[in-house]
This record gives sequence, structure tokens and C-alpha cells, in this order.
Amino acid sequence: MPSPVSADRSPAQPPGRGSVEALISQARRLKGDVDAVRRDAHSDGSDPEERWQRALYDLALHQLNDLDAHLAQLRDGPQPTAARQSAGAPAVRPAAAGAPRGSLLSRVGSAEWNLLTDEANWSGELYQILGLDPAGPALTLDELPSLIIEEDRAKLTTMVTDCLVDAKPIDGEFRVVRPDASVRTVHMMGEPVLGGDGSTASMWAVLRDVSELRRSQRTVRQTRDSLHRHQRQAQTEHRLAVELQEAVLPPWRGSLRLPHRGPQTLDLAAHYLPASTSALIGGDWYDALELSDGTSLLSVGDLTGHGVAVTSGMAMLLGAVRGMAMAGTRPGKLLALLNQLLDATVQPALGSAVCCHYQPETRTLVWAQAGHPAPLLYRDGTGRMLNAPDGVLLGATTGATYGQAEVALEPGDLLLLHTDGLVSGHSGTTAVDRLLALAPRFGAVRTAQECVRTVVEEFGGAEREDDACVLVARVTG
Repeated sequence: MPSPVSADRSPAQPPGRGSVEALISQARRLKGDVDAVRRDAHSDGSDPEERWQRALYDLALHQLNDLDAHLAQLRDGPQPTAARQSAGAPAVRPAAAGAPRGSLLSRVGSAEWNLLTDEANWSGELYQILGLDPAGPALTLDELPSLIIEEDRAKLTTMVTDCLVDAKPIDGEFRVVRPDASVRTVHMMGEPVLGGDGSTASMWAVLRDVSELRRSQRTVRQTRDSLHRHQRQAQTEHRLAVELQEAVLPPWRGSLRLPHRGPQTLDLAAHYLPASTSALIGGDWYDALELSDGTSLLSVGDLTGHGVAVTSGMAMLLGAVRGMAMAGTRPGKLLALLNQLLDATVQPALGSAVCCHYQPETRTLVWAQAGHPAPLLYRDGTGRMLNAPDGVLLGATTGATYGQAEVALEPGDLLLLHTDGLVSGHSGTTAVDRLLALAPRFGAVRTAQECVRTVVEEFGGAEREDDACVLVARVTG
């Protein structure tokens, strides 16, 4: 098509072949760099943020593919129509035909509509974009709306009218129904071309198929929106889990004495240590409760998992522990009933717990455990782990039974109950050894609160993978 003089500028001179080749090389190097980063960031797609990142990488690569194709088209020149080839126009190289695999855009097509002769001149690429036979005649401006989906025809008419009457540039999109019934989105940019007398003689435009580009952009938006929804949901669940945890754990933070009356009491203190990732609110609990007969119940436990569902499950278990203890249920039977409760829940869960029943008159501790670390007893500057009775994880098997153990305590003894995550990065014997190593420091303090503070100073600052609880009971009389 001839080089027109537009209403506001003269046509730019085409770049030299060498400069275009340099741009093609730069685009291909950048495409390789982006593809390498995308491969390094490969994931299974289970995380919403990773899906959003993957969609953006794919969009960037597709657009770089199209940049490569457009630069190649600029280098090779426009593709002639069948009519121009039959008239002796030189054929283009095969590399110029068609967009690369994975491209979001068809090759850019061009058109000029002569208002004086009502003739239309299209490039070969435009026939490809619109799915028309290159051997057929180019459609006039009056015929062009026949290809447009009905809802978009008014938009095209407005753009063309504004261009021809008011010399406004065209920049808009419309949907085209191709002969194969496929619907494509086409982006059109155009300008009026002035004749020698200053009047509008013709209109020229460039058109490109942006269907895949828009589809890819929708994917990016959808994955971004999914990520935002996931984040909002996570924030809401975290807030609910924190509020629920604060509502059910004992409100006391300093020292507590049980029973409240009587010379032979337990000095108690406890602390919850959150995971380093604040979103991981789990099912750890601690509790101390004075019973109606003047005895005391001490318990710690952990329901596996994280989130509001686990925290609500923990609240159910803790409520059951308190209710059964108030009813006089002994520790072994109490854990057996908790196991039945978990077994009967709709969503299966696993948990561990240790329950201790303390009789102040005899300083006797009766306790049971369900797959949980045994209490640690500190006396005269040394510490040891109590021998654990039989007991499997809560929810692990139907009809499980739990043994009981009994130990006599002495004035000045210190009992430490904890959940698995207390000693971050360690478990089993190693974790117990590190806790027992605190015995000399415990011997130098006077209150349970000071002992808890020592534990927090030693283990609270670590990069904790899981949350944890610690409960300290000191025999004072």
C-alpha cells in the first residue's frame, strides 16, 4: 500500500536492516533470560502466588515471542496478497508468514480505504487475521461491519466516523466472527490521510489479533484475584484462630497458686510461644484448674495441624478436659474418653496430651499421657524425665486404653510440662537433654514465673517452626 501522509505527521523512514537485526538479537536474548528465570521458578501450581507468577512469566514470554515476530515482519516487509503476487510482486520469504508457535498475537496487518474511489487495499496479513481468502477482494468500510459481532458494530462505526469527520485517531478493539465461526478480538489503530486540498482522502489502519493476549491477561487477572482472595481468607482465618486461642487458654499470665486456699499449694506459671511464621496458629494448649475437692488438674496438649479448624478442635478438647475433670474423671480414663471424642468427630484428627491430677494433702501426682512428652521433674539442682505409662496418640486407634503413673513430690520440687515444639529444631532425647540442662538455673530461682522466664529466654528467640506451650508447677508447701 502507498505511504500516506497522515493528518498530523509524515511517515517515518523505515529503519535500516542492520538496526532491525540488532533489535531482533536483543529481543531473543531477553526472551532466553526470561525463560531461564521462569524455569528456575517452576512449581507444582498448588500455591496461588506461584500460579500468578507463572501466568506473568508466560505472558511476558508470549509478548517477547510476538516482539520477535513483529521485528521479523519489519525486516522482511509486508506479505503480499494473492492478487499482488499474480501481478508480479516478489514473494516474501517463508519465515515471514505466520506468527511463531506460542504467540499471543497474529502478524500485524494493514489496510487503506480510499474515500474517493471506494477502493480498499489490504496486506496479506490482514486476510490471515480475519480468516478470509487472500484471492478475494478487500472489504470496503461499508462492508467491514459484516464481520463484526453485533454488539461491537456501533463501536467500530463510532471510531471510523470520528476518524473521518473529526480527524481523531482510531485506537480500539472489536470482536470478529471468522468464516470458521471462531470469534477473535482485533485491535485497530488508524488515522485519516489528507489529500492535496487538505480534505480527508482515505483512512489507513493497522490491525492485529489480540485474542490470545487478552486471554492470557485474563489468566493473570484471575490468578491475581485468586491470590488476593487466598490472602484475605488466610488473614481472616488467622485472626479467628488467634481470637479463639485467646478465648480458651487460661487468662492468667503471671503466677497462679492452686488450690487458692491452704498452705500446701502449687506455684504455677505458663507461656505460649508462637511459631516464627505468625500465620501458623496451631492446637497447642496448657491449663491449670482447681477442682471441687481441692485437688488440681494440670494439662498440656497439642492437636496436629494449623489454622482455625485446628484451634477450634483444640478448644473442644480443652473444654472436654475441664468438664470431665470437674466430674471427677481420673487422668487415664479422661484420656480414653478424649480418644473416643476425636474418633467420633466428622474430620479425623490426631492429638497428644498429658494430664496430671495433684493431691496437695499427700503431694501425690497421678498422671497419664497420650503420645506426649513426659513431665520433667527437677529436684535439688538436677532433673529427670518421669517414667511414662502406656498411651497412644489421641485419635490414632479406636478403643485405646491409657495407663496411669503416680509420683510423690516434695517441697521445692519443680514440674515442667511442655509440647513438642518448645525446643525448636530438636525433639525426643535431644530436646529433653536441653531442658534438663536448665536444672542449675531453676535451682537458683524462687518462683514458677522465673522458671518460665528462663525457658523463654533460652528457647523463645529461636526461629521456631511450630508453636509450643510450657507449664511450670513448683511445690511450695
